[in-house]
Amino acid sequence: MASTVTRSLRRSLTRSFSSTTVPPPPSQPSHRNNHQQTRQFLGPNSFLGSWEALKDPKEAERKLALLRRQYAKQVKETRKAYIEEMEMLRLEKQRKDEAKKEAIRLANEERKKLKAEAAKVRAEERRIALEEFRQVLLKERAEKLENWRMKEKARVEKKKEKIELIHRQSSVWIDEDQLEKKLVEAVTETRPF
Repeated sequence: MASTVTRSLRRSLTRSFSSTTVPPPPSQPSHRNNHQQTRQFLGPNSFLGSWEALKDPKEAERKLALLRRQYAKQVKETRKAYIEEMEMLRLEKQRKDEAKKEAIRLANEERKKLKAEAAKVRAEERRIALEEFRQVLLKERAEKLENWRMKEKARVEKKKEKIELIHRQSSVWIDEDQLEKKLVEAVTETRPF
């Protein structure tokens, strides 16, 4: 039973270590891939494989304590370097973000300026069109008023001519001598006796 567990564990470990992944094509490397490609790894550690078994336990303990101190010091330096690198990356990202925000702000300002200029041009065009429309209306009103005055004058003249014609015709129809006679006839005809 223990041998089957050991074999299956060995197989899974072998698979995990032996499986290789094909890296994506280098057309557009992501930030992580770029970081992995530019990362400089430390060389082989001198501590690995350097331990030799000592016969004196106190000497072994002292050497082990020294190795632990040196290892702790290296870990501290590595962490410090990592923190500095992360801070540099953060500052670089912050600088890029600020540059991007500034570019977006400038583009927005430029777009707003162009929009305002376009609005001014449209307002000027509307004002010119309105002024032209107003001039056309005034011209049409003046023409209509002049036409109305001419028609009114013609109507008044026609009315005067008609009245003059009626006056002339009425004087032709009834003479003043016969006016009294005609009036008496008209009154007697309408009145029954």
